[in-house]
Amino acid sequence: MLTGAAVLLGVTAAPAQAAEVAYATKCVPPSGIGLPDVNGTTKVEISAPATAKVGDTVDVVWKFTQAASKNPDIIDLPANSVQPSGTLKAAGAQSADIAMQGTRQNPAIPKGGAMTLSDMKGTLKLTAAGQVTLTPDAYVVNALSTDTRCAPTEAVQPAATITVTAGSGSSGSGSSSPSTSPDPSQSRSPSPGVTASASGTGGGATAFTGKVVDIPYTCQSPIGVKKATSPIQINARKNNGSYDLTVQFKKSVMDSPIAIPAGKVKPILQVVLGGADKGSVRVEGPLNSTPIPQNSPIRIPDLTGVYKPGATGESTLSPGVLTVEAMGTTTTCTPDSTAVSLTLNTAEQASGASGGGSSSSGGSASTSGGLAETGSGDHGALKALGLVAGTAILLGGAVFTFMPGRRAD
Repeated sequence: MLTGAAVLLGVTAAPAQAAEVAYATKCVPPSGIGLPDVNGTTKVEISAPATAKVGDTVDVVWKFTQAASKNPDIIDLPANSVQPSGTLKAAGAQSADIAMQGTRQNPAIPKGGAMTLSDMKGTLKLTAAGQVTLTPDAYVVNALSTDTRCAPTEAVQPAATITVTAGSGSSGSGSSSPSTSPDPSQSRSPSPGVTASASGTGGGATAFTGKVVDIPYTCQSPIGVKKATSPIQINARKNNGSYDLTVQFKKSVMDSPIAIPAGKVKPILQVVLGGADKGSVRVEGPLNSTPIPQNSPIRIPDLTGVYKPGATGESTLSPGVLTVEAMGTTTTCTPDSTAVSLTLNTAEQASGASGGGSSSSGGSASTSGGLAETGSGDHGALKALGLVAGTAILLGGAVFTFMPGRRAD
């Protein structure tokens, strides 16, 4: 009887299989933080059905048993702050790049600790009979809005094989239709509705997406001067004759050494106009809606404002001076150089930005390129925080550690 049961178990539907492969990997940290590339070993376990039929859509799971890089000795990563995405390659009877996506779910990871990444999942529609191999490829680790990109430096062995038999599916042309999920190279999408090109030349388009530009900043503080580079993107949506602007700091966080109550941190940026138009437009983010615990990162949210053109022609928009108001003080970061993120074909509006003055709805213009009034009378760059415990500012992932001077007796 036991023998018969074993035989019956052996002929049941093929279960999912799981196999691990290890491969040499090069991981590139975010630009501007001064960290070297990391060469390590990735260990991956791929789970997929052992057998299936043409026409089936199968679920595939990528499990990290070891990531190639660790958390750098910069900042403790809080729980649920890390999200992986990547590409799994199908080959053999059919070829496909399967987009894999994990959840932003992880335990707290200390400085120098091993990266604990969630399982990534994807699907593959089988289109041809035969053996289909599954091989892990490049992946991206997004942590606190910064991307570390990892790619194999050697040929990787398949981690799983699906035996596909003829079924009622497609003709077996060898092409595949993997599920659509976010491109792993894009950890953060532009604001909703911003889908057009970086140039405003497109006929009746109303939404325009700027390109990401790396801006080197010098940040002045009573404690010292620090430098960092931050990738920034300017997007726009046409609203009658004006443009609603959204500015994103792709890799910008501030690490607070003390607990900050809700409603105490506010970022402001001057968008510099060029080309046909002149001046600048003020964009700002909301106050922090929740308290920020000690040693927790402060992310710069999307900054918004309204650009009312003051000239007709091709106008450019570039990131300018950044200020971050916190606890009654202000950090001021001035770009060492800037670059055009967005170009728009504008039509002059009454009382527009050209020649100075003020634009509507938060678009304070300035021909001098200086800061608009922020409402803060104390312009010490996070002086209060610095005097308490020093401030770590990460713009584009670069760590600024402001240490207080010797305590006065």
